[in-house]
Amino acid sequence: MAPWVPLLFAVVTTLLLPSIGMAQDAAEAVAPVKTKTLLDTFIVGGALMYPLLLCSIGTVAVTVYCFIQISRKKMMPKAQVEAVGQYMQQRDAASAYSLCHSSSNVFAKTMASALLKVNFDRDLANKASMEQAAGETLANEETKLMLWVNYLNVFATIGPMLGLLGTVTGMIASFDALAAGKSEPADLAGGIGEAMITTAGGLFVGIPAMFLFFYFRSLLTIIVADIQKRVTFMIDLLSGELKLEGASTDYQDAAPTGEGAPETVG
Repeated sequence: MAPWVPLLFAVVTTLLLPSIGMAQDAAEAVAPVKTKTLLDTFIVGGALMYPLLLCSIGTVAVTVYCFIQISRKKMMPKAQVEAVGQYMQQRDAASAYSLCHSSSNVFAKTMASALLKVNFDRDLANKASMEQAAGETLANEETKLMLWVNYLNVFATIGPMLGLLGTVTGMIASFDALAAGKSEPADLAGGIGEAMITTAGGLFVGIPAMFLFFYFRSLLTIIVADIQKRVTFMIDLLSGELKLEGASTDYQDAAPTGEGAPETVG
């Protein structure tokens, strides 16, 4: 080994050891970075985050209710529609009313109100009164369901408005800090953070609520129109107004297809 190698090693060690020690001290002095949680963000948003939270909970609750109530399976069960259609073909109003009266869905309530007006001693079994009663009941049931759908529109409107209010109050807080002579970024961060977080919270509530409002409103309109079509057709069958052979084709929408489909009164 060359005689200068131990000397070089000693010099390098003497120069690097202080640097290594300083680096270790600096690493120990650096505090760990704290991750900002969702709760921390909620608190920074200020007092307006609480009504926004209530709006979000309300949106979820109304959405679940609408998913359960506004559906073809719930509003017009296929099996019941088929059974009532068979009774109407046979002009058995009593059995059809008994079946509808035992259920609480929209189709059953509409048909039951129409069947209460049946009078075979009058022209077309009192068809005009049956159609009027069915129309009033169907409109009433649609209004009840539409009331819940409109709550989504309320949340879709209130959410962004609360967010905008939070933006205004946050900016006011920041300008108050500037007016007091506090011009450091940390002094303005609180108000700006409140403004941005409440704005984002309002949009997070409003956008899904608006989409769900239009979705359920359209779905309800389609189902109600289908119920109206089927009820009108069944009333025509009961009154005896439909006796054409081609009417059986239209009835396929309301009755089972295949071998089990009832034949049109001829």
